[in-house]
Amino acid sequence: MQNLWTKCLGRVRDEVSPQAFERWFSGTRPVVWEGGTLTVEAPDPFSLDTLRTRYSGLVESILRQESGEALSLRWAAAANGAPPALAPRPAAPAPPAAAPAKPDFLNPKYTFDTFVIGGSNEFAHACALRVAEAPGSNLNPLFLYGGVGLGKTHLLHAIGHRLLEARPGTRVHYTSSENFINELISSLQHNRMAEFRSKHRKIDAFLVDDVQFIAGKERTQEEFFFTFNALYETGKQIVITSDKTPKDMPRLEDRLKTRFIWGMTADIGAPDFETKVAILQKKAAEQNFALPSEVAHYIAERARSNVRELEGCLIKIIFHASLHGADIDVPMAQEVLKGIIREPSRAASIDQIQRIVSEHFQVRVPDLKSKNRSQSVALPRQIAMYLSRELSRASTTEIGRRFGGKDHSTVIHSTNKIRELMRKDPEFAATVQLLREKTEASV
Repeated sequence: MQNLWTKCLGRVRDEVSPQAFERWFSGTRPVVWEGGTLTVEAPDPFSLDTLRTRYSGLVESILRQESGEALSLRWAAAANGAPPALAPRPAAPAPPAAAPAKPDFLNPKYTFDTFVIGGSNEFAHACALRVAEAPGSNLNPLFLYGGVGLGKTHLLHAIGHRLLEARPGTRVHYTSSENFINELISSLQHNRMAEFRSKHRKIDAFLVDDVQFIAGKERTQEEFFFTFNALYETGKQIVITSDKTPKDMPRLEDRLKTRFIWGMTADIGAPDFETKVAILQKKAAEQNFALPSEVAHYIAERARSNVRELEGCLIKIIFHASLHGADIDVPMAQEVLKGIIREPSRAASIDQIQRIVSEHFQVRVPDLKSKNRSQSVALPRQIAMYLSRELSRASTTEIGRRFGGKDHSTVIHSTNKIRELMRKDPEFAATVQLLREKTEASV
């Protein structure tokens, strides 16, 4: 039963957004398979309602495909107790000073101990840790922003875990903006706004994921504004994540933009090469899997989008190794991951990149390979290294060699610097994008 549900979840993950999967499916579990019906438990009544109304058709279809049987699907909510058809659960002992269990909405895997720190997330991690240790301090609110799959949700859950470990009675509430919107709509429809406000304003820590989705929704923004004020004025901790900064959300009300930057804003960038290798090795160790360093380097060089892609590659490799009882080397990893990591059919050469960059900045190609550290040469050189990592098949060691014998760490530093400049300066990002397009067009 558990194996069937695990397979189904793997298929569901491919069909829905990462945020939807994390919010609605990560806390589900199968509880009974009887009479051609699989009963799956949702962590709370609201999740139950969403799963029933939005995802039952999808899940039942996948369930039948994976089982090869005409199975029916039944949802049950853990918060309401087990349904009559289920075996009763043994009563847990209730010692007088027992600590309350952590809420189901906190992912047990997302803790500070499992978070891999690198140059791209070091500051955000430090801020999150400070908030968890001293909630309601001067880092209130804490606004974390960055692209998809870079660790924002991980830090949000880690804060919740640490708060509850240090103060078991802390009232922690985690929600996605999508959930907040849906709860608000339901409360308006059923005339339960007093209950909605009480729920969101009588808490000690308000953890909100993907707040960008409330932009443009006037009633939601209004309710969020008053919730924010009520919590902030009473010294409660607020932590918010988004894929962009407040000023980059044009449909977000100015009064919310102002409040979001009252405390501290911290960005999470794409992990650098070393951090990606560390993430792969740490997660492999958690699975008791010996990942060869050359395979970790191969994945880190080519999986350039986010942490979730790294995890997906690792899971596939571990599954292949366990299924075939074979050791993993780079050629096997290339074969196993060809559906995830796509080797470019056409790749630019470093010579092409150096020529295009040198022409644009009116410097000589030999200057790019020299030790000249003047800004007029150093910046084009760093851009050329960045484009070489993005568009060529060369390793960082090879790129360094082609730029006058630079060390691979110099290449990594240069590419990280260019990414940071692109994030901060739209005009600079446009220049790099133009050079990228010129290079791709020349291949």
